[in-house]
Amino acid sequence: MFINDVEQCQWIRQKFETPGVMKFTNEEKRTLLARLVRSMRFEDFLARKWSSEKRFGLEGCEVMIPALKTIIDKSSEMGIEYVIMGMPHRGRLNVLANVIRKELEQIFCQFDPKLEAADEGSGDVKYHLGMYHERINRATNKKITLSLMANPSHLEAVDPVVQGKTKAEQFYRGDTAGKKVMSILLHGDAAFAGQGVVYETFHLSDLPSYTTNGTIHVVVNNQVCYRRRGHNEMDEPMFTQPLMYKQIHKQVPVLKKYADKLIADGTVTLQEFEEEIAKYDRICEEAYTRSKDNKILHIKHWLDSPWPGFFNVDGEPKSMSCPPTGISEDLLHHIGNVASSVPVKDFKIHAGLSRILRARLEMTKNRVVDWALAEYMAFGSFLKEGIHVRLSGQDVERGTFSHRHHVLHDQEVDKRTCVPMNHLWEQQAPYTVCNSSLSEYGVLGFELGFAMASPNALVCWEAQFGDFHNTAQCIIDQFISSGQAKWVRHNGIVLLLPHGMEGMGPEHSSARPERFLQMSNDDSDAYPEFSEQFEVSQLYECNWIVVNCSTPANYFHVLRRQILLPFRKPLIILTPKSLLRHPEAKSSFDEMVSGTTFQRVIPENGLAAHAPHEVKRVIFCTGKVYYDLVKERKNQDLEKQVAITRLEQISPFPFDLLKEELEKYPSADLVWCQEEHKNSGYYDYVKPRFRTIVNHTRPIWYVGREPAAAAATGNKNTHLVSLRRFLDTAFNLEAFEGKTF
Repeated sequence: MFINDVEQCQWIRQKFETPGVMKFTNEEKRTLLARLVRSMRFEDFLARKWSSEKRFGLEGCEVMIPALKTIIDKSSEMGIEYVIMGMPHRGRLNVLANVIRKELEQIFCQFDPKLEAADEGSGDVKYHLGMYHERINRATNKKITLSLMANPSHLEAVDPVVQGKTKAEQFYRGDTAGKKVMSILLHGDAAFAGQGVVYETFHLSDLPSYTTNGTIHVVVNNQVCYRRRGHNEMDEPMFTQPLMYKQIHKQVPVLKKYADKLIADGTVTLQEFEEEIAKYDRICEEAYTRSKDNKILHIKHWLDSPWPGFFNVDGEPKSMSCPPTGISEDLLHHIGNVASSVPVKDFKIHAGLSRILRARLEMTKNRVVDWALAEYMAFGSFLKEGIHVRLSGQDVERGTFSHRHHVLHDQEVDKRTCVPMNHLWEQQAPYTVCNSSLSEYGVLGFELGFAMASPNALVCWEAQFGDFHNTAQCIIDQFISSGQAKWVRHNGIVLLLPHGMEGMGPEHSSARPERFLQMSNDDSDAYPEFSEQFEVSQLYECNWIVVNCSTPANYFHVLRRQILLPFRKPLIILTPKSLLRHPEAKSSFDEMVSGTTFQRVIPENGLAAHAPHEVKRVIFCTGKVYYDLVKERKNQDLEKQVAITRLEQISPFPFDLLKEELEKYPSADLVWCQEEHKNSGYYDYVKPRFRTIVNHTRPIWYVGREPAAAAATGNKNTHLVSLRRFLDTAFNLEAFEGKTF
């Protein structure tokens, strides 16, 4: 065994090698037989009723059902109250029916091609769906909660999601030893060996803030078990494995083998066995009859992570409004003062960190914040309100760019640390900030699972650099972007993706905003109806929110809004790098105090705004490039002729506010300026939406870098030359004269 711990090795040997360890009482044998009957007859029933339907049945491994039920029985006996499970599609319907105990009629009606879907999303195939169920465990007569997580066809992708949800449920219960909540992961042997996310998940097992204190892994070994029908019921495995499947077709089903053995040794009679089969067949037939009464499919009946009390009883938000996101001046000062201090006695910090803390204190006295302090204000305000905040990722405690420093290290005592955020008030929610393993796929999946457990937590995952999210693309595509549409599952996870063209090469520049925008579900051609609730209702209809804030205050507000909304949506934030220390990228307390809110659009408020009919050009932009544009406009003395408007929330697109801006400057050129290459960034997303606002009567010209295969150049001079070129175009008021759009 490849285990270094001798005690662990001895425990495993004892459990496997002790003589008589697998001996069962007659009662246990009868229970096992009854469970095998249900496992096998369920598959037989589906095969009879829907012979041409894909269902990824369990034939050849029916013993998995009694195995899982025995694990759950034993766990309940030992005090486990909640079991969270993840598995592939093979055998999922059987697990739902006979382990989770999903109503059979709800499973059977899924096979009805005439079943209409309720207006809850796009849904998913039946063998991907999950379930949450509280019930009494018959073996122990104790209450137990079972949750089978919904997941896509991507084998093993659900593993870290299950672990994150398990960790969260343990955290909220104070179950630090994992004695109340546990996870079970089921695997196919090929996927277990071949999918890297399995090992990314294992690597979290001993990390503080990630460990779940152990997981039961059930690997379906296809050298012992087998697939009676190949990959699925539509497959013909004889095409490629004729000899193996000749042997499989000769196999006597395990139920018959075990029943014959028990009948032979007198544990059960043939009549008892046949009665057990007839009883379950009757249960299935009665459920099949009831299933015909179901005319509408409600995906919410398959929800794996309900949030009791958060929504109305019908699953709708309790309101369609969001309160102001600002906080009191006293609160800002208090959090700023703690952020500038070392709240533990006799704790020696690094001299360089002392300078950072002094700078924070000076900013607090002057009523201003930079990016790091604005984040501190947002996180700290939630802790006072009882909202748990969790920040996870590579080097997030210090911050990739050495700007955050949420964990202080004693320079004279090894491994002595202090988290000032946890010293804000005597009664506050805990703050968890944790450096992850060097993983994106596994860790992002983990944080997504953590965010599933409760709506009353701000769960953030930060990429070391924004483009590193692409190694977690499966989690983004299959779970975050589409999770609510497929599984009616709200999730408020926040992705912090450092982004910006700064001449640092193709791998450390772009967070690939175009990918998130392309997956956004708002319609570029549909002109919306505006109402008082437009901002919030638009957020409710979207699949996720994409922002690129240009000020620390707006970053503060968008984090605050994430929890104050009456529903949850994933939030994608393109975060800065150089702006973390840019002298102009600071915000006043006046922009953050009570009554203030997140600004989806920050309009021009300088000289151009005072005489809009004289403005020759309006430049729309987002993020860091704003500061380049403002500097260049001043250098060219064009502050009256050129207005610059910032798009802070890119998706869902703020049609209402941009309509006001466009109408304010009726005779001006409209330009979209971005620092990204033309085939990247935002232009393909914003262009048709701007055109919809103006009913295709005005062009929106592009200014930025040329299309390119790589996200950015690796040559600093090339970077500066291309920056100079597009800034010149942006302020050349004759650049588009005579050109057709």
